[in-house]
Amino acid sequence: MTDGTNPPSHPQPEPAHGSGGYGFPPGPPAQGGYGYPSSAGSYGYPPAGQQPNPYQQQDPYQQDAYQQDPYQQQDAGGGQQWSPAPAQPGFTRLAGPDLPGASEQVDWDAMADRSAAERRKKRLWMLGGGITVLALLAGGGTFFLLGGDDGGQPDAQPTTSASPEPEDSKSPGAYTATVAGDDTLLRDSYGSMGMRLGPDLKVGPLGKRFQVVGRGNANSWAQSAEPVVDVTKSFTLTARAYNSAAKGSRIVMSQGDGESFSFELGVNEVNGKQAWIFRVQTGDKGAAATTRTVTAEGLNMVKTPTLLMATYDAEKKAIALYVDGKKAGETPVPPIWQAPGPFQLGRSKHHNIWTGPWQGALHNIKVYNMAFTAEQAAGYKEGKLAPAPKPTHAWLLT
Repeated sequence: MTDGTNPPSHPQPEPAHGSGGYGFPPGPPAQGGYGYPSSAGSYGYPPAGQQPNPYQQQDPYQQDAYQQDPYQQQDAGGGQQWSPAPAQPGFTRLAGPDLPGASEQVDWDAMADRSAAERRKKRLWMLGGGITVLALLAGGGTFFLLGGDDGGQPDAQPTTSASPEPEDSKSPGAYTATVAGDDTLLRDSYGSMGMRLGPDLKVGPLGKRFQVVGRGNANSWAQSAEPVVDVTKSFTLTARAYNSAAKGSRIVMSQGDGESFSFELGVNEVNGKQAWIFRVQTGDKGAAATTRTVTAEGLNMVKTPTLLMATYDAEKKAIALYVDGKKAGETPVPPIWQAPGPFQLGRSKHHNIWTGPWQGALHNIKVYNMAFTAEQAAGYKEGKLAPAPKPTHAWLLT
């Protein structure tokens, strides 16, 4: 009714039970509350050619992190007691008496803007958290991807050593493990000596970089076209290795494909147990009396990420072996025999027979034309070798 001075008013009927009150749509509130949306070649075997990569895996981070809003909550339900209060952002104050439920009316445009802004903030927060996780994984979460001992599918094994790599391991641009157009030829990052992969030494992912994985059979090898190391001069060999074989001889690298090797670095059984070894041949035909060996015994050998380094000092006429930056031993040697043939990964020649097929993973393989000292070996392990010498050849850098 009117008193003749005020404009006519139109009293609103009392809201029906469960209607949501004045100014709200009928029916139960949407999930999350009113105003929020509801949830919703010439290098030996094999011939050059393309081979599929059985180790390719889906990126676990290529998922839609926002398919469902984890912050979406159910409405608490139940009736609410309304009382007069100042208008809130997104609401318009009505004239008239302060009746329960009639004092405020939803400004739907403002509410939609607020809702959209809140959702943007939540998504930005989640995106920032995802980037942080990826950064942490890149900084300290290195993985070896290995074939099981039974020849099954590869599994992931985290490394226990996350020491930084020397600066020379960081080649510019997008790194590729193989030569463009030939995924069976490992690319030499510092020289021009590609390594032809055997059928069962496969390139697999290692974080954003690569490794090779051998199955411990006669085809788990790679070889260069020519010799890589001049054994008449000082040299250093280094690689990161993950041995998954519990017994037998397992060779990381060697040189020579005649009757015998010039040198070999890897695993051998010593006193009935596996040990890391660096062995050189000082006479032809592989006679036992002409070999010299340095060993590292008593270490965890199986499924343990290990940094190996072997050196030959031509002036001192001595060889040395370092395991994870620590010197395992040194021994004097006569001049090393120059065995004919190329550099090898995953095998060695003994009495005209290939031995020591590699089972496990290898990466960061380098050759230097100098003999590292004990101090340099320790600095290399910690990524603090300065000035950092440049390798003459390198494959599968990380």
